[in-house]
Amino acid sequence: MTSPAATAAPAARTPAGHAREKILATAFRLFYAQGFRAAGIDTIIAESGVAKATFYKYFPAKDDLMLAYLEKVDSVWTGQLHAAAEAAGEDPAAQLVGLFDALTAACRRDGYRGCAFINAAAESAAGTRIHDRTVAHKRQIRAWIRDLAARAGAGDPDQLARSLTLVLDGGLASGVLDGDPAAAAAAGTTAAQLVAASLKTPPATS
Repeated sequence: MTSPAATAAPAARTPAGHAREKILATAFRLFYAQGFRAAGIDTIIAESGVAKATFYKYFPAKDDLMLAYLEKVDSVWTGQLHAAAEAAGEDPAAQLVGLFDALTAACRRDGYRGCAFINAAAESAAGTRIHDRTVAHKRQIRAWIRDLAARAGAGDPDQLARSLTLVLDGGLASGVLDGDPAAAAAAGTTAAQLVAASLKTPPATS
């Protein structure tokens, strides 16, 4: 997943028109690198270069900023997955395997710290807005993969989607725990085997 740049020095004061974007960009970097608990509001305000009143104008509570961060991560990561799938061609079966190229690219980025949504779930209790947003994201990804599986002609699209998302999440976690980009390659190989086994006609290879 997208890895923010290294921690920067406190910024100069930011014009109000750009304040929300600057706050969110700073939170994106700090939340991903440090986690929700470690990245405090005072630090985010200081590094954003905004006044405290301006910060609370846009984000009355820390949860509001955390949700905005997850929305941005969702947009970026989902876009990367779709782009990787589409790069594999028009065949839905090939796209099911091709989407794992996004995992390979993510694991190779400097500052990679795993899946932002899995990290968020680990820091939030079930039933909270943050946890609910992480669950919604994972369901959204699984539904998209399930649609690809159905269009590819999988015998059991639900089971294939479940299996592939488990492999994807495992690759995201292993990429940071092992610190070895080969984990992503192994996940892609496993995905190809799962897709081939689920289809009467194996996906075309490039």
